[in-house]
Amino acid sequence: MRFNINKSELLNALTIVAKGASTRSVLPVLSGVYIKAEGAGLTMQTTDLERSIRYDVMALVEEPGETVIPEKLLLDIVKNLPDAAVEFKTNEDDGTVSVSCDSASYVLKTLDPEDFPAFPNVDVKNRIMVPFSEFCKMVKRVAKVVSKDQSRIVMTGVLISTTESGLRMVATDSYRLAICDVAAPGVEEGFEAIVSGAFLQEVASLPALADSIEIGLSENQVVFEFQKMVLINRRIEGNFPNYRQLIPDTYVTKTCFTTSDLITAVRRVSLISSPTEPVKFDINKDAKNAIVTSVSQDVGRAEEILPCEVAGDNALIAFNHQYVLDGLTSVGTSQVFLETQSSLKPGIFKSAEGENFLYLVMPVRI
Repeated sequence: MRFNINKSELLNALTIVAKGASTRSVLPVLSGVYIKAEGAGLTMQTTDLERSIRYDVMALVEEPGETVIPEKLLLDIVKNLPDAAVEFKTNEDDGTVSVSCDSASYVLKTLDPEDFPAFPNVDVKNRIMVPFSEFCKMVKRVAKVVSKDQSRIVMTGVLISTTESGLRMVATDSYRLAICDVAAPGVEEGFEAIVSGAFLQEVASLPALADSIEIGLSENQVVFEFQKMVLINRRIEGNFPNYRQLIPDTYVTKTCFTTSDLITAVRRVSLISSPTEPVKFDINKDAKNAIVTSVSQDVGRAEEILPCEVAGDNALIAFNHQYVLDGLTSVGTSQVFLETQSSLKPGIFKSAEGENFLYLVMPVRI
């Protein structure tokens, strides 16, 4: 095998497929990147047996062939190469590949491509197409809420489903809940899967090389197709919590804040407390303000008064301040609403008109 490829294109391809390489497998070949050179380019693949990534990139192929190169080492090398053409040439006699670029050259031990797993052939039964920018926005808003507890595997995932008007993503860790909807005309109803939150974040971090991303479902896998990329991950099995029953139909108090002012106030008062200390909202209808307070027995007390519009009764409620900030920083509108029923029932932050984002937070007992 022998080919030449531009360094920047090679680096981009390796950065993408690196997300699928295994770092803990007992099978050494899974820590490598499979490279097949033929025709007018390369096919690069990685897998950890749970997820698989394939990426096609243009290259000048002089001799077709295939090899597997340790992914982390190759990526580190390419990052430090000069911005010029990179030549790869395998030597089958001693199982090595030479990598040369300008005045730099390396000889690397390779792994047997015959041992590398074949790329999954997925029988997609249901698929939807959504704008990539909207997909990324949804993932960034909800995926931060997924649980880190691997014993509750369903909650480490994001529920992706279609609604009458478009696409919905939902995530929860049992202390908070995030729901984001986007309009996607023409999507098929009945599309529903629980997908790893960490994997979704990796997909959303990919460079925007195309306008839309296609999401396909098979019986036990989810497939993302995005220009020259194919990313496959195993669906999380189990029943997602019935989140709809947590969202009340009514409220006792509805408060409208300027989003940026509320974020700033919560950040200021939380400076004196630990990440688990609550921030208290004392909302007064007549004064048209909310007193945002944080108290730490070892440090002291912080307070800020925010103007706001209040509909309903006065309210007093407290939340974990980091949870509040996670939700508020996902709101894309200039105003945000806080709906409450009592100090012992969840508070709900909603974006103003123009986008559909809901963030529910369990209260801290005052």
